[in-house]
Amino acid sequence: MTVEFLTDEQAARYGAFHEVPSRAELERYFFLDDADREAVQAKRRSHNRLGYAVQLTSVRFLGRFMPDPRQVPAEVAEYLAGQLEIEDASCLKLYGERDGTARTHAGEIQEAGGWRDFAEVREELAGWLDARAWTTGDGPKALFDAAAGWLREGRVLLPGVSRLARLVGSVREAANQRLWDTLYGMLGVGQRAVLDSLLTVPPGERVSELHRLRRGPVRVSGPQMKRALERAKEIAALGMAAVDVSGIPPRRLAELSRYGVDGKASLLRRHSDARRLATLLATTVYLTSRAVDDALDLLEVLIATKLLARAERESAKEKLKTLPRVERASAKLATAFQVVFDTTSEQVDTDTGEITRPRLESLEAMWAAIEQVVPRHELAAAIAALFELTPPLDSDADEAWRAMLINRFGTVRPFRAHGSVASSSCWTGWKTSPAAPGGSAGWPAEPRTPAESGRGCRCSGSPSTSGHASTTAPICAAA
Repeated sequence: MTVEFLTDEQAARYGAFHEVPSRAELERYFFLDDADREAVQAKRRSHNRLGYAVQLTSVRFLGRFMPDPRQVPAEVAEYLAGQLEIEDASCLKLYGERDGTARTHAGEIQEAGGWRDFAEVREELAGWLDARAWTTGDGPKALFDAAAGWLREGRVLLPGVSRLARLVGSVREAANQRLWDTLYGMLGVGQRAVLDSLLTVPPGERVSELHRLRRGPVRVSGPQMKRALERAKEIAALGMAAVDVSGIPPRRLAELSRYGVDGKASLLRRHSDARRLATLLATTVYLTSRAVDDALDLLEVLIATKLLARAERESAKEKLKTLPRVERASAKLATAFQVVFDTTSEQVDTDTGEITRPRLESLEAMWAAIEQVVPRHELAAAIAALFELTPPLDSDADEAWRAMLINRFGTVRPFRAHGSVASSSCWTGWKTSPAAPGGSAGWPAEPRTPAESGRGCRCSGSPSTSGHASTTAPICAAA
């Protein structure tokens, strides 16, 4: 028979041998120490000694006395018989033939072992379960298993499965109701009306306001970034972040918010006022931080794919355009300096070791030799071209694509007015203007150079406000 939230199999396994104990379990629970042997040997007949030993050890393992000790697994009976030097473990079937023997032995074991009845600790267990249910939000099966473990540790005899299941169910329901009532009591009349309005479907729309706000960005684009910021702003405008829910266990809030994020508005409307508004409050508190996280995640991808990657590609294209001029200029310089090295350096014969003096010993003669292969005016033009087309020696390899990045500002222009949300991301590479034209204060006016910033760009992600890993990527003009 199914007991509320327990399956038939789970109910049958409760306080019973559902499989043969392992060797480790036999040694832990069914080993008889000196005190056990003394109590067992006080019984006269072999079947009574073995039956007493079965009850003594099985209560440690199961947490309750077996209705019929003769139903113990044969492996357990043989393990105990071996310790008691009883040759035939099958004598156990004679145990309890006289009415009251097994029950009398169980009473003796309970008294000697300090086992208490469930009724003595029921209220204490209810308080422990209430605290656990309030803090963790565990499901009924998890609470049921935890309660059984608590009883075994406290040497309390397990009650019937239905009795314990009813206690767990009632305590969990009371904890849930207290959670809903607590959150409901934090809301004012106006806030309750605002939350209830999320379950309505506006005229001309097909989904509720809650469903619309739950949907995050689905594409990587400037308009989607703008929508993500508008969504974060709209959720923040509900004002639920001002409700102090710090006294509620985070796991309980997370449990409620998951139900609110995944559940249908039509189902939420059917709940009582306390449960409905508590769920909507937890959901809105979660969405307040989640919407910001979604915007930051999208910003990271947007910067990486639409800004940085494109700027790098454009920089590479520009380099390819100038490559022929750089190659010609470099070839002329290489040819000229080859003449310098060949005519002004000492030559060493690798076979004989003989050193030959330089062929040319004056500057005029060297220039004459150079101009025979590269005219002086072409050499000057090659040097000027290299200065024009190549970065200075003290620059880094990324300076070119960072310069191209400035031209990509149009990508972020559509959502720059939403700086109140995006300002939590990293914009360290930019100067800020008091108020950008058509926008808000704190948005890019012009790029910094490395000399102006005084350091390389170190853009790191802002921490996620809802416990989710969230990072931001830099929008930088200098690294």
